[in-house]
Amino acid sequence: MTTQQEPRIIAPGKPKIGSRPQPAAPEPEPSKGEDGGGKGRGGNKRLLAIIIGVLVVIIVAGAYWFLMGPGASSGDETATDAAAAEEAAAAEEVPEAGAVQVVESISINLADGHYLRLGLGLQLSADVAEEVGEAMALDAAIALFSGQTVDDLADEAYREELKTELGETLRELYEDEVIGVYYTDFVTQ
Repeated sequence: MTTQQEPRIIAPGKPKIGSRPQPAAPEPEPSKGEDGGGKGRGGNKRLLAIIIGVLVVIIVAGAYWFLMGPGASSGDETATDAAAAEEAAAAEEVPEAGAVQVVESISINLADGHYLRLGLGLQLSADVAEEVGEAMALDAAIALFSGQTVDDLADEAYREELKTELGETLRELYEDEVIGVYYTDFVTQ
């Protein structure tokens, strides 16, 4: 008699009898961003380390500059600066006023065919024993007022600015013999 064998159905999760066990399937490799191997967290740490390194270099360079380098000030420089400040203050002191020298009025060409009749009084310092020459004062006044407009000269604040500028120019030209200037005649036409 022949017996037929029935086919057996083997469950997929159970091993066959007499078969060798298979090794477990390898686990998938983690992505590079998860374990720090790429541009993920490890890349951020590297970038942070570079930024901190650059900041340390900048701080050290700044400390050198201000403490030991050209930005540092020593006691000798401080003494020199104090002496220079005293000299500047002495130079800015207004010398004692002396006589006022009147300069004869002149006519100066303005813009648009107009004229300015300008007379000046030069405030001399007390150290000046005699009158100063008028040529430099007249030349400076002509250079400053030529070409101005009548409307500009009608503005009192602007006239005062021009007087201040002329006074500073004359002080330099006359080497502090002239310490101020006054308008004795100021007529536009």
